Amino acid sequence: MIKIRSAEILSVGTELLLGDIVNTDAAFISRRLAALGINQYHQGVVGDNPERLAEALEISLSRSDLVIMTGGLGPTYDDLTKETAARLMGRSMYLHEESLERMIERMSKRGIEITENNKKQAYMPEGSVVFKNDYGTAPGLAMEDSEKGKIIILLPGPPRECEPMFAEQVEPYLKKFSDHILLSKTVNIFGMGESKVETVLRDLMLDSKNPTVAPYAKDGEVQLRVTAAGSDESECAALCDEAIEKIRATEVGKFIYGIDAGSLEEALVTELIHRGMTVAAAESCTGGYVAKRITNVSGASSVLDGSIITYANRIKEKFVGVSHETLEAHGAVSPETAIEMARGVRALFDADVGISTTGIAGPTGGTPDKPVGRVYVGVSCKGYEEVRELNLGAMATREYIRYVSASNAIDLARRALLK
Repeated sequence: MIKIRSAEILSVGTELLLGDIVNTDAAFISRRLAALGINQYHQGVVGDNPERLAEALEISLSRSDLVIMTGGLGPTYDDLTKETAARLMGRSMYLHEESLERMIERMSKRGIEITENNKKQAYMPEGSVVFKNDYGTAPGLAMEDSEKGKIIILLPGPPRECEPMFAEQVEPYLKKFSDHILLSKTVNIFGMGESKVETVLRDLMLDSKNPTVAPYAKDGEVQLRVTAAGSDESECAALCDEAIEKIRATEVGKFIYGIDAGSLEEALVTELIHRGMTVAAAESCTGGYVAKRITNVSGASSVLDGSIITYANRIKEKFVGVSHETLEAHGAVSPETAIEMARGVRALFDADVGISTTGIAGPTGGTPDKPVGRVYVGVSCKGYEEVRELNLGAMATREYIRYVSASNAIDLARRALLK
């Protein structure tokens, strides 16, 4: 039995090298390999050139037990992945009749005449395991070399074909080569920076062997990936949960907004649905970003009553009831304006929770008193109101300031519900 100690992904296609196509196949396969407990230490991309492809594959096989190749299985002259891999494995090609029949049937249903170069996709290396393609015409395959302890898996490049084929056929095939699985849980943290999280949890992260704890920074937030190895999912889950409870017991705990929550907006929508409550937003500097992110979440239609972009002061006055006196005395970028916006939009849409954003996203518009990156986000609900001041820095990009401001507004609304 071949023992897979390490795997490698080798993506084939000149279009990947040119940046015409984003390599989502590698990201998808990497996640699935990790879940199977298969370590991956290298990834590569090579163009549609037989010499360079052969060289890259030889290097991959020299350092990895499993090489998964995507792309280059099409019918055209430059689709040479299969032929190159077969040559390196010392295999001759033969016509796989079942694949040809499936191809003819699929193409005839679509009214497409099969040509000789289409038949090229049905030729397979001798002794290979064939993975049928229910999503396209190019089958996938696996070649095993028991003597050298190597496996090559070939999959079509289009994600709509590659992803389901891997999940439905390659994963069951690979499981027989592994005696354990990996399970990861993500701890979602907002309000504490990556360096502070690392400082608080450094000893825990260094001491953790199974499960491991690793930090990942995103714009404005931090994720901790807790990964356990075990014989089955329940064993791994128990190990992860034990580590997560240790994390919750530290000062990081009060900044955790969920486990595998996905995003702040998903956590907010989930909480609103759970409580049967609704939200509305009045946005100035974020220009609809808060509402956009909320509506990215399935089920948002049941909790978002509405939103309004109140960029101009007269719109703030007319539609969400910010007083002229407040604007004159404190300006649009102020805690007083932020809370009146949140209070007003809550009343405008008869929502349970009103949230607001107002600030200076830059790169122009800042003053010594109100520099670029100064933002106020507000929340208003029955019996509770709060404003949060943000100072996101003049060096931050406009997009970063808008994104993180929206994140803070969403987090403020989520915390208000808990209070």
